[in-house]
Amino acid sequence: MGFSKLASWLGLKKKEAQIIVVGLDNSGKTTILNRLKPDNEQRHDIVPTIGFTVEQFQTKSLKFTAFDMSGQGRYRNLWEAYYQDCNGIVFVIDSCDRLRLAVAKDELDLLLENEHIRNRRIPILFFANKMDKRDAMSSVKCSAVLGLEEIRDKPWHICASNALTGEGLDEGLSWFADQVKEVINSKRK
Repeated sequence: MGFSKLASWLGLKKKEAQIIVVGLDNSGKTTILNRLKPDNEQRHDIVPTIGFTVEQFQTKSLKFTAFDMSGQGRYRNLWEAYYQDCNGIVFVIDSCDRLRLAVAKDELDLLLENEHIRNRRIPILFFANKMDKRDAMSSVKCSAVLGLEEIRDKPWHICASNALTGEGLDEGLSWFADQVKEVINSKRK
């Protein structure tokens, strides 16, 4: 028996999960993903995502492949191509952009109604990002504006975050990893 099979059999091998990271442009998706990578792999020049990029990071028990989807209007229709195979969704909100929060809600509603998401118990982690700004809305206010209490068939969590300092990311990711593991384990049964 090879080490890989033995490690898997003993439960030592990290489970792998595919997730999508969505949200409007300039919400902080790429910056959050950058902060989740090891220090020596982080980039210092974050540029807007065109189309999508693929990033990897890990927690103690899961290795994530994250599809960082562009939030620009002309690219949002790409999101749904990745819904079918994802094990979880990270939805990033710019908590300062009050005007576009309605657009974020519309995109969330479209996501939740998609045929590949609608009937699945898929975890959604919301980051109410940019909490370091003076005019930031609280995560509770963001939750109310987005109508998150209406989501009853999927585990979800909203976490205040600051992608620049990493504040709030570990808390959110800890919850998310536990939820995604449950999804992966239930598929194997």
